Amino acid sequence: MDIEKKVWEVLCSEEEIQMRTRELGAEITDAYTDKNLFVVSLLRGSFVFAADLVRRIDLKLKVDFMTSSSYEHGEESSGTVQILKDIEEDLTGFDVLVVDDIADSGLTMGCVIKHLKTKNPNSVKSCVLLDKPSRRKVDLEPDYIGFTIPDRFVVGYGLNYGDYYRNVPYVFVVTDQDR
Repeated sequence: MDIEKKVWEVLCSEEEIQMRTRELGAEITDAYTDKNLFVVSLLRGSFVFAADLVRRIDLKLKVDFMTSSSYEHGEESSGTVQILKDIEEDLTGFDVLVVDDIADSGLTMGCVIKHLKTKNPNSVKSCVLLDKPSRRKVDLEPDYIGFTIPDRFVVGYGLNYGDYYRNVPYVFVVTDQDR
């Protein structure tokens, strides 16, 4: 697919994303008041969303990053999740919020949550910008969801095509039409 010659259809505009991120920040602030919040951002896809989200959470919090992989450069999960970079901090006494760009099969989030629970946190919950429940392969429902979307390949706002387009400030799908 020559993405640059195709029509990009905006699925979530920059304005919609910013508004929903503010709403999620307020919800999370309310839910974690009087708790010891530790945000874990799953790299690389969630870095844009996580940065915007943590600035909307009006609490003292810690942030760290994990890198996992199940996609490599394809459009579908390989089905095998690998943790490439783990957090090193002891999570005892923390309420952990795992932030990711998208939940589709649920395999990555499920694997990461299971792994983080071995680090003795008070709780582990999840927050995703995009939820694609029609592709779920495991019993997982994110605790905080930005947008529920149809089963289409999405790009932008942290989500990549190959190694590119993470910097596009909105989420789009590529149509079959040429420009």
